Amino acid sequence: MELEFFGAAGEVTGSCHIVRINGRQFLLDCGMIQGSREQEARNRDPFPFDPREIDAVILSHAHIDHSGRLPLLVKRGFNGPIYTHNATKDLCGILLKDSASLAQRDAEYANKKRPDQPPIEPLYSVEDAEMVLSYLKGSKYKEKVEVFPGVTIRFQDAGHIIGSTSVEVWLSEGDVSKKIVFSGDLGQYNTPILNDPAVIEEADLVLMESTYGGRSHRERGLTHDEIGEIISEAHHGKGNILIPAFAIGRSQEVLYTLGTHYEEWNMSRWHVFLDSPMAIKASEVYWDYPHLYDDEATKFRRDLHEMPRLKNLHLTSSTAESMVINRVTSGGIIIAGSGMCNGGRIRHHLKHNISRKECHVIIVGYQSPGTLGRRLVDGEEEVRIKGKWLKVNAKIHTVGGLSAHGDENDLIRWFSSFKQKPPVYLVHGEPKSARALEQKLQNEAGTKATVAKSGEVIDLAQF
Repeated sequence: MELEFFGAAGEVTGSCHIVRINGRQFLLDCGMIQGSREQEARNRDPFPFDPREIDAVILSHAHIDHSGRLPLLVKRGFNGPIYTHNATKDLCGILLKDSASLAQRDAEYANKKRPDQPPIEPLYSVEDAEMVLSYLKGSKYKEKVEVFPGVTIRFQDAGHIIGSTSVEVWLSEGDVSKKIVFSGDLGQYNTPILNDPAVIEEADLVLMESTYGGRSHRERGLTHDEIGEIISEAHHGKGNILIPAFAIGRSQEVLYTLGTHYEEWNMSRWHVFLDSPMAIKASEVYWDYPHLYDDEATKFRRDLHEMPRLKNLHLTSSTAESMVINRVTSGGIIIAGSGMCNGGRIRHHLKHNISRKECHVIIVGYQSPGTLGRRLVDGEEEVRIKGKWLKVNAKIHTVGGLSAHGDENDLIRWFSSFKQKPPVYLVHGEPKSARALEQKLQNEAGTKATVAKSGEVIDLAQF
């Protein structure tokens, strides 16, 4: 009965861990590594296990850094069930096919630039992504599911995106029984649309994310004040506002926030573009799960028969529609992916706006090291976009209060629900953040905390 750490140990992306029990083994997540070109090249490496010998996968949520290598896992021989929440199952149908389409387009673009060299193959195809969907088995929150004899799971709401889960895992081998809890990605408390992370009271061991260890988000009311000020400044300066946003979670919350402040922020003066086919489709999934909303969002939906209305919202699905936005030089709020600016339509909009001092860029989510978004946050004066070096004259605003991840205080609050203060292994965090949370858990929560290392194996029977 053992747990081995692979991806997202000592780093944020590429979540993947393996549990071995009763001669069988299953994965917790199988995510894409995201970041610099060198980091993303690691996705092509062989898995540190034989995919044909994996009996099942337990998927915490749909974000690509948790689900993105599932098509590759299947392509290389995995042929078992993938257990997840019903909403995650629906979202994976959107994200994985989009990820495959992007991989194919990137390969085609790269091959055009090197016609005399062997062609680059995409990481996986749309057909590979579609194959994964047949393996997905959805369930509800709080519903116990037997994975195979000796392993039972239950999904609890993690409050991160729709369908995100913390996973309770009961393990039994011979006369040894243990319970581990995998936090998945935990959301902030008191955020719009989603419920708070669920209370879990019992565990022998906790596997916990540490993305914002050592950091606190700005209070949400102050965050809204800041956004209102940015919108006002951009209006007076006659510029555009660009918001790189993850298609699932941040895009919906940004739209919700703009809608609830429509009058206060004089939103009628703006044209709002949701320039992301994936975010448009994901918003439909959010619409299909109103029973997962918090009380505030439920009330808005009941009173308005829809989410807060943005009368000036333009949903731009096609490439042609997206290209037209580049003619807008003033009065546009453009929400587009990718959330870390490493691909997608946001790069085209940055190319047209980043050197204009009257324009603004609002960063609303975590930016992994090596990404264009991280370079903007770190204040680089020039950035390379689409093969061209551009001066960064636009104002860059980091608005942490809209992050989908809980900050250090949220993480400690979630852990405080455990009655016996079980030991913790920290994953999904940069080394500095993980070490900060490690100290906080030991000094304030009174538990033993350890930063997980890739390739480390722990004996679960000892806990």
